Amino acid sequence: MREPGGPEVLELREVDRPEPVQTEVLVRVAAAGINPVDWKTRLYGGNPKVVGEPPIILGWDVAGVVEEISRSLTRFAPGDRVFGMPWFPRLARAYAEFVTAPARQLARTPDVLTDEQAAGLPLAGLTAWQSLVDIAGVGEGDRVLIHAAAGGVGHLAVQIAKAHGAHVIGTARAPKHDYLRELGVDEPVDYTTTPWEQVVSDVDLVMDLIGTDDYGLRSLETLREGGLLIVLPGGVSDTVAAAAQDQGKRASGIQVEPDYCSLESLARLADEGKLRVEIDESFPLAQASEAHQRLEDGRARGKPVLIP
Repeated sequence: MREPGGPEVLELREVDRPEPVQTEVLVRVAAAGINPVDWKTRLYGGNPKVVGEPPIILGWDVAGVVEEISRSLTRFAPGDRVFGMPWFPRLARAYAEFVTAPARQLARTPDVLTDEQAAGLPLAGLTAWQSLVDIAGVGEGDRVLIHAAAGGVGHLAVQIAKAHGAHVIGTARAPKHDYLRELGVDEPVDYTTTPWEQVVSDVDLVMDLIGTDDYGLRSLETLREGGLLIVLPGGVSDTVAAAAQDQGKRASGIQVEPDYCSLESLARLADEGKLRVEIDESFPLAQASEAHQRLEDGRARGKPVLIP
């Protein structure tokens, strides 16, 4: 990314291959996933304290093969297939042929996942897992409402909630309802025709992937007393936080973090046939700008990925 701006600021350049230091591995990248944070960082420049000044290499989601390991590292060996979201929110520089990463921010890729699927899983999967499992402690019989349930985070959140025994209600346009049912949604709701806060009630947990005050306040109406609203992106506004407190309900944001334990849990779900990753389209690295435009325009169903 030569400077902040539209997709055209992404240019293919030759750079020196990174070298791993202690605790790190060098990964030959097989695929790099693209997330909304990628194009937002490209468009607005991101926080310079976190990502530095351009030119920078974007990308956090990565899947590939261990090429080299640092001395005395025992977690992986050359040739192991791995996936992860290293360094986040600092740059992982995944839009490249090689990346270095701390070994404990990666996990082994399960055989059931292709490289493209593994590259599409880390950031969205960790966001869903850390929200549902670590923060909410979702369990058997919980009623869970997931907004944007067919999206990149949403489709994984549905499957994780179902794997933990929850009853899942998901919002999406009507043409996506068959897809939601395939994922395991018990009650699809068309948000374009139905005031969902009037037909959904007694919910234990709402995962709000829209993040506006309107959605937050309406989501609170669906919660039982003591229920939890998790808001992404942007976290909980003062308005929504005050309303939750007044109603005897809880509201929380989340900052996703690299976490190999959660990655291994996601890998186990995939191995058990309880988690699938929807990939939209694969693009050569030289077409990163086209991939960004597709995601930014909202045309992607699932995750676009780059292939070096």
